[in-house]
Amino acid sequence: MPVVKRAKTSFAAGELAPELLGRGDLRAFENGARRLRNVFIQPTGGVTRRPGLRHVTPLPGPARLVPFEFNTEQTYLMVLTHGTLRVFLGDAVVATLAGPWTEAMLPQIGFTQNADTLLLVHPDMVPQRVTRTPFGWGIAPWAFLREPFFRFADPAIALAASATTGTVTITASAAFFMPGHAGALLRVGGRRLRILSVASATQATGFAEEVLPGTDPTTEWDESAFSPAHGWPVTCCFHQDRLVIGGSRDLPNRLWLSRTGDLFNFDPGTGLDDEAIEFGLVSDQVNAIRGLFSGRHLQVFTSGAEWMVSGDPLTPSSIQLNRQTRVGSPVDRLVPPVDVDGATVFVGRGQGVHEFAYTDVSDTYQANDLAILARHLVSVPVSMAYDQRQRLLHLVMADGSIGTLTLYRAEQVTAWTRQETPGAFRAVAESEGVVWVLTERDGAFALERFEHGLALDAALTGTAGTPQDRWSGLAHLEGREVGVLADGAPRAAATVLDGAVTLDPPAGEVQIGLAFRHEIEPLPPDLISASGAATGPLRLVAVTFRLLGTAALSVDLGRGAEPVAFRRLDTALLDAPPAPFTGDVTLRGLGWRRDRLKPTWRIEGDAPLPMTLLSVTSEIRMTD
Repeated sequence: MPVVKRAKTSFAAGELAPELLGRGDLRAFENGARRLRNVFIQPTGGVTRRPGLRHVTPLPGPARLVPFEFNTEQTYLMVLTHGTLRVFLGDAVVATLAGPWTEAMLPQIGFTQNADTLLLVHPDMVPQRVTRTPFGWGIAPWAFLREPFFRFADPAIALAASATTGTVTITASAAFFMPGHAGALLRVGGRRLRILSVASATQATGFAEEVLPGTDPTTEWDESAFSPAHGWPVTCCFHQDRLVIGGSRDLPNRLWLSRTGDLFNFDPGTGLDDEAIEFGLVSDQVNAIRGLFSGRHLQVFTSGAEWMVSGDPLTPSSIQLNRQTRVGSPVDRLVPPVDVDGATVFVGRGQGVHEFAYTDVSDTYQANDLAILARHLVSVPVSMAYDQRQRLLHLVMADGSIGTLTLYRAEQVTAWTRQETPGAFRAVAESEGVVWVLTERDGAFALERFEHGLALDAALTGTAGTPQDRWSGLAHLEGREVGVLADGAPRAAATVLDGAVTLDPPAGEVQIGLAFRHEIEPLPPDLISASGAATGPLRLVAVTFRLLGTAALSVDLGRGAEPVAFRRLDTALLDAPPAPFTGDVTLRGLGWRRDRLKPTWRIEGDAPLPMTLLSVTSEIRMTD
């Protein structure tokens, strides 16, 4: 009966999909795991229990989280709920503004920022401009200096005006006008005319903002590209000192670039280098624009493909448009791409998460699927944020979980784990190293954030000069069973009544929130002996865990999870805070097992204490 020793020195491949349980030949199999829950993979390969979530404030309903960086010292978080925008500086609300969006519009709202201005767009909403000034915060519709125009109507339709100046009656030769045309601009013979009201499909009243060329019927006219009749911009960004607008409700595949340095002027003029540019993405498939990103080139993400807009600088004569890949982006939600070490990560149409990276050799972009080995963790991403300091990419899924990807190319780390919380995650945003999340628990929404040092979710902390037994301020957890960390030591679970919990004995410092369970489960052992692959029963002889700064460890070797004793630590419920342990812990296994898919060991626990696993060495006995 040979004995095989295996050392797992890294978890740099993260959790692998069940379809890979038979692929022991993969390198990822050596560094992967079968189950990783509520843990983060460190860039160095270790596994650590994730931080808890601090409760910031309740919210009235679903929300969209938008980061806003005013300068290197002041970063804000914009929280959009039904008809309202709240501006957070840290955990405090510093401004509340009314907006024209509804709850149903939140998943499709696009945004971009430049200096003190945040632009918000939606195909059914007049674009909004949020500004921060020395006098406070404000929100107002965009004010185009010159807006773009397009000919939507049949080229044969002619318009005739009753006069060339002032208020005029406009008559169309065929049905054209819709109620949504009220307030829109027409350009007749190059002269601007604003529609005041619509009387019928063939007649409207307008005001000539410029002297019209005449009163005879003419087919030389067009109308505003954006209006209630034809919808508003879908997405936008800033690139090479131009405002770029991608798509609208009725022109989903069109791209507009403003004049250089004149961000709200879309007059193409005579095609000079600094004048506006517009064109459509025309190919053999649908290309509704779903995202824009300003990187090495202007990157355009559409429902059917990814494009590169090049030109250095971009001018009407130098601009080039080239399709790069054919992945496509979802159309039922807008998930803005993010930059990760010079590559652009975007959500693909379906379940994929792709890295859009430029290759100098071929002078093209490639779209690599980052979730190919962990497809089961990526299911309909609805929100995405990248924490550069921790090198963690967080994706909120429609099922309420978070898929967290540790991405570190220099060390070849591409590792997925799954984060869960009592309730569900609904959105995520990152602002200067702070990762904010929107949670939903029992139908109630709240803004929370990951915080190192916290070990519970929806948690609050408190200190008192004199130990006290009653801790209040917990109305958001009313009636729920909560975990308690008192003076650094776990206490028995308590129930929140009248917004408070009572402790016995009293404590001077507490963390109170919802407990969550972390899990680490290895892949099945892939054992090969001198006579070939082992297929008979096996037995775990011993397993050694190398730990770093770990205060509690609970391991299941086949008899259920049991707390591990090290340095006289034999229970998770202590009267004094446990000292973190760094070193090796060896446990002995008992019993043979025939089910080779059953894990030989399993770490799990909900003790609100730190746990970091660096490596695992297993000694397994098997039959030939």
